[in-house]
Amino acid sequence: MADILAIDDEPGILELIKTALAREGHQVTALSSPMEFPLEQYMNYDLILLDVMMPEVDGFYLCKKIRDFVDCPILFLTAKSLESDIMKGLSIGGDDYITKPFGLGELRARVLAHLRREQREKHNCFVLSGLKFNLSAKEVQTGKKVIPFTKSEYEICEFLALNHGQVFSKEKILEAVFGFDKESDSSCIAEHIKNIRAKFLKEDCTPITTVWGIGYKWS
Repeated sequence: MADILAIDDEPGILELIKTALAREGHQVTALSSPMEFPLEQYMNYDLILLDVMMPEVDGFYLCKKIRDFVDCPILFLTAKSLESDIMKGLSIGGDDYITKPFGLGELRARVLAHLRREQREKHNCFVLSGLKFNLSAKEVQTGKKVIPFTKSEYEICEFLALNHGQVFSKEKILEAVFGFDKESDSSCIAEHIKNIRAKFLKEDCTPITTVWGIGYKWS
């Protein structure tokens, strides 16, 4: 189902969350302290459950720190129920607010509702094949390194990645990315793909596959 990250300094709460969500088929990573957790790892999850009051770091602060490059829903877990706290949490990028103590049914329902809503388009970034796509900056990163794609190369990568698993002919890529439907111009796509692969290969990455006689796909 979904990869979920749960952050809470109370082991009992983490165990409760893991047990409840595992029954729904979700994979839950439990973290009692986020201090040693690499920032890039947050991008690998479909939803984050984040405690507000922790001894090492404030959940609101952590949310602000990761929100610029994390698109997934962030649900706060907290004993705070004042309207001002709720408004603060939502204003800094939180998607929902679950007040402790909470029932397992409520937890499952909230998580399911937000995962369903995540069929929406990504606006900031997404991670695929170990690569981070920054949609606003039009960049592809491997680790902290930006791969030097041209504008056209990036657009082709983004199109294939957002539609990963689907096979597209050169003509279809040309039309979707550049708005051209002239079959005679489609040969440029093959050259772009060649250059893209060469740049990926330098990073030991081969995400684009040729489907002989049909076209290309992001596998």
